[in-house]
Order: sequence, then structure tokens, then C-alpha cells
Amino acid sequence: MPDVDGERAWLLTVDGAPQSYVDLDDPQHLEFEYARRLAHVLDCAAEPGRALDLLHLGGGALTLPRYVAATRPGSRQDVVEFDAGLVELVAEHLPLPQDCGVHVHTADARAWLESAAAGSADVVVADVFGGSRVPAQLTSVEYARAAARVLRPGGLYVANLADGAPFDFLRSQLANFRAAFMELALIAEPGVLRGRRFGNAVLLASDAPLEVAPVARRCAADPFPARVEYEDGLARFMRGAAAVADADAAPSPAPPEGAFSLG
Repeated sequence: MPDVDGERAWLLTVDGAPQSYVDLDDPQHLEFEYARRLAHVLDCAAEPGRALDLLHLGGGALTLPRYVAATRPGSRQDVVEFDAGLVELVAEHLPLPQDCGVHVHTADARAWLESAAAGSADVVVADVFGGSRVPAQLTSVEYARAAARVLRPGGLYVANLADGAPFDFLRSQLANFRAAFMELALIAEPGVLRGRRFGNAVLLASDAPLEVAPVARRCAADPFPARVEYEDGLARFMRGAAAVADADAAPSPAPPEGAFSLG
């Protein structure tokens, strides 16, 4: 759908849920809160402007790959999107700039991850939703270990997830990545973390110490402020959580009616 406030800005919805927002004239404009938080993480992943190798699981309208191409020119980005119809729709109506370093592949995210070369990415970004739920094959500890294998030493995994109190799903995801990575952090709006509403949360994982202070400052100063949970606070949040194997994995919970509606 075109945005009436932007001459070349578009909103993509999937099954009625807002999924991506793209301004073709300003790829650094990020409309959604979760996208802004993912961008804060990527801005702090390396010194400004340094090119990175990124693997995006889930493509949507390619909002974040466009942002990285603008802010880190020369980056190589592979985007894996399962929905062939969506890939064709975006290519036709929201084409990427030529020679931007973004390569889109129509494939299953888990299968692509497991076949990718070890140590081939600086950053893995996961934003995969089947409608409004993360598919079960991307919610297990085996998946977390597959992501760790693809990253270079010191690499960063970052994922957009969604949950609400009592956070059984989100806590299990943290336990999965605790089994595969040395360091974890979680970013969310304070009201979500307090269990007041269902919402997005961004999970960070690395085998190297996470520099959370710069990310926390950016998130706190954002027009949509968020908090970073780390170390003791995160340990309290995930206390008692257990990793989930493939055999027991389930999709993320369905959001309550209206949780992500356009109002």
C-alpha cells in the first residue's frame, strides 16, 4: 500500500499484519520500532561505514538490507526469503538500486543456514515470520547452533521476535542461544518487558563480549525508547528456562487480536 505521506514510500502487510515499510527515496528512514532497534544494533556492530558480510533470514520488502547498503556501502548481503510471490512483488514494485551488494534468494531459511559455509558471515539477521508467527524450525537449539556455525569469530546474531507475559517463548529462545553463544542481550520496550502488552523483542547473541552500552544509549534516545537487558537483569528474566530441541519446537505464539494491526 502506498503511504500518503511519502511520494515513493510503501507499506507491506502480510495476513493483515504490517510487515515492512520502505521509502525508496530515503532508505535510512525506518518506520517501525523493531526495525529501528535492529538498525541501532547494526550501527554499533562495527565502526561507522565499515562494510560487512550479512546474511538476512527473511526478506520482506528488504527494509534493513536497503538501510545497510546506504550506511555501510560495499557490504555483501544475502537475503533468504521463502515466499517466491513476495520476492517477485518486491522486485517489481520496490526494486533495489543497481550494484547495491544485496542478493535475494528464494529458499527456506533453515535449509539455507545449514548449507551455508562455516564462518561466512559477520552478522546474521533473523526476521522470519509466517504471517505473524516465527516458524517452529527456527525456534530450536539446533537452529541456534546452526546460526553460530555460520558466523565468524566475534560475529553477531540478531533476531526480531514477539511474545507477551509470561514469556515462555522468549525465555526458551534465550535458553537456546545461551547453549550456542557466550553472550546474550535483549532489547524491548519497557511495557513489553513488564508484561503489560504483547510486542517485539530483539535478541542479540555473540561468542565475544557484547558492547551493549552504545546500543542502550541509542535505544534509550530513540523516539520509541527501549531498554537493553544484559547480564544480571537478563539472567533474572530467563531464570529456569530450558532449551528446546527440534523434536519439541513450536512456532512463536499468535499475537492477540489487534496487537500489530494498523488501527
